[in-house]
Amino acid sequence: MTTSSRSVHPPNDYPAYGSTALRAPKQPLRVLPARLGELTAPLLAGETIGALDHDLTRQHDADPLGERISISGRVFDQDRNPVAGALIEVWQANAAGRYAHLSDQHPAPLDPNFSGAGRCLTEADGGYRFVTIKPGAYPWRNHPNAWRPAHVHFSVFTPAIAQRLVTQMYFPGDPLFDQDPIFNSVPDPDARQRLVARWSLELTEPEWSLGYAWDIVVAGRDATPLDDDGAE
Repeated sequence: MTTSSRSVHPPNDYPAYGSTALRAPKQPLRVLPARLGELTAPLLAGETIGALDHDLTRQHDADPLGERISISGRVFDQDRNPVAGALIEVWQANAAGRYAHLSDQHPAPLDPNFSGAGRCLTEADGGYRFVTIKPGAYPWRNHPNAWRPAHVHFSVFTPAIAQRLVTQMYFPGDPLFDQDPIFNSVPDPDARQRLVARWSLELTEPEWSLGYAWDIVVAGRDATPLDDDGAE
């Protein structure tokens, strides 16, 4: 993902985030000749999206436990034009802070009615919407008594780019922000705040769900900061 400011995205090697020591390149990167796969954008028009793929609360026989929320926003390019037909995928922990994944052995309960994954295609105006459960915080052993703030992972493929944007969306007012090295690895404070959703009364449905607004910019000065694919 291109950007006009290197400070928008976190560095490959960020000592406070221990796993980057193993993931960061040890030698200078080399530019390889572009092949057809790098020069052509992903073809998403034929992507099959299920009727409930965007609603993580209705994918099982019963309702999941936790606080029901909706997340809505728009995807923009670097010139603030809406990006239609972008494939957005999300994954997250459940309300107890545990992922439905074998590698997560955190001693918090699993929810049989919550898989924690969804996807959708953006509309003509770049808009998207997910219904889900607010994820819980969880420990992650990066440093003593380390806990991740509540967050939702986002992946964005657009017809305009040949790579995907992987990032995380956070919730406003989280007390764990100050001690989280993944959130704080974004050098620019303004760019860091672009990872935080905005609670919206307009998007909140009475007696049903709290609404959060979060836009995604795929490139340029105002780009949404990238995330390491292997981030917790």
